[in-house]
Amino acid sequence: MVRDAAERVSLDELRKRAKQIRRNVVRMASGKGEGYVGQGLDVADILAVLFLSEMRYDPVDRGPETDRLIFSAGHYSIGLWAALAEAGHLDGYDLETYGADGATLIMSTHQGHPDLVELTGGSLAHGLGVAAGLAVGYRLKGWPARIFCFSTDGEAQEGSTWEAAMFAGHERLGNLVNVVDVNRTQADGDLVLEVEPLADKYRSFGWWAADVDGNDVGDLLSVFDEVRGVTDLPKAIVCRTTLGNGVPMIVNRERNHFVRVGDDEWDEVARQLEASA
Repeated sequence: MVRDAAERVSLDELRKRAKQIRRNVVRMASGKGEGYVGQGLDVADILAVLFLSEMRYDPVDRGPETDRLIFSAGHYSIGLWAALAEAGHLDGYDLETYGADGATLIMSTHQGHPDLVELTGGSLAHGLGVAAGLAVGYRLKGWPARIFCFSTDGEAQEGSTWEAAMFAGHERLGNLVNVVDVNRTQADGDLVLEVEPLADKYRSFGWWAADVDGNDVGDLLSVFDEVRGVTDLPKAIVCRTTLGNGVPMIVNRERNHFVRVGDDEWDEVARQLEASA
């Protein structure tokens, strides 16, 4: 079940909210010296569309009509916390405690708070299998909610991803949506193994699949409109993104998968973000 049209946020408003998610990311990361800030900036548009337009999501009420989000890429947690805050789901949590000793909002969801995430994803590539299992369970119960998985191109290098994809295609899990962030970056630089053509690979496993600019809110809304019309196949949305989107000094920094930012650089990070579209 998806949001009614009246509940969805407009395109212009979604763009503003995506930028606010990026502001949240910078606020959370400032002064920490290092972290996955690039991923948070990268995924802001995708998460804005998911939380504010597409999903019926509630981290507390997980009834049969409430969509589920399996957040497979735990190291993107800064983006998840920033988006949950913007969607109104982090009341009582202080974003500025992110990454601090003893804080709930930490740098990877494998240590995160179980009330805020569907999957405590530490090692990558576990999420799609869990999502496929949930999708089968919901179908057996006749529950209308959809199961969303957020995963990455790095996870496409691991066999468990394709075991889950083969299973989901075989079972024709029409209630499963895998949103794949493709920024072609890993800890050591470029992808270790080539994973393209990703959309075609999903199609070969019996999925409906589309390529989309993951940093364009309008393009994302259009592809989700198509997704809602596909009810008999699992869906893969391959989102082409830029690590550090909105802040050129993060985009252009070497080894920006786990970026180092000096104390004297955060004002410039914020200035570049505000200057971005």
